[in-house]
Amino acid sequence: MAAGTELFTLSGKTALITGSSQGIGYALAEGMAAAGAAIVLNGRDEARVSEAADRLRQSGATVSAIAFDVTDHGAVRAAIDAYEAGTGPIDILVNNAGMQHRGPLEEFEADAFERLMRTNVSSVFNVGQAAARHMISRGAGKIINIASVQSALARPGIAPYTASKGAVSNLTKGMATDWAKHGLNVNAIAPGYFDTPLNAALVADTDFNAWLCKRTPQGRWGQLPELVGACVFLASAASSFVNGHTLFVDGGISVSL
Repeated sequence: MAAGTELFTLSGKTALITGSSQGIGYALAEGMAAAGAAIVLNGRDEARVSEAADRLRQSGATVSAIAFDVTDHGAVRAAIDAYEAGTGPIDILVNNAGMQHRGPLEEFEADAFERLMRTNVSSVFNVGQAAARHMISRGAGKIINIASVQSALARPGIAPYTASKGAVSNLTKGMATDWAKHGLNVNAIAPGYFDTPLNAALVADTDFNAWLCKRTPQGRWGQLPELVGACVFLASAASSFVNGHTLFVDGGISVSL
């Protein structure tokens, strides 16, 4: 086994990151590229994914892009099978695609609930299963699911989101339990409150900012580059005996009253 900083290299590996044209997904793509991985960006909007790929290439990264809807099981499998057959193996999968929908639970629309569950939970199953079929045949692979601090906590107005991220954390455990024997490592990252497009409304809310800074032991929002180290760790040989774990990157908010 490699030693020292070599434990964390991703050289020679290919990483697919879903929902990676912006926000957390794009930041993780940048970080994994810097660690040596070839990157496959994904999103539903082919033009946006292509633009993000061009932007990432300017840093010297090796980048390709595949557009598919992570909620469409058949389309996901076809896209991943085609990439594996035509380009090469996907060694690392980051299931990042997700959405938020806020509203009082007693008024939450059923179709909004179903859409959120498809995007946040079904996508992890769809892409995870499609990639794992190939990883299992090779006897190796890394899957990293993006959960949330809401996997363990709840706030008013986001009960369905909380349910979806709790499911992601538990699905991670199930994936690890089923697939570890085949040489796969399946773990999750649970970000706390990060300054991202998904949180734009909260970032702009003065009262929420004051509450968050007081509630978080580190006293601030997380910045996207602060997620990269956790992702590289879980994607690399450094985490060879870590399986089914949800790693909270949240400034301490989940451990403090």
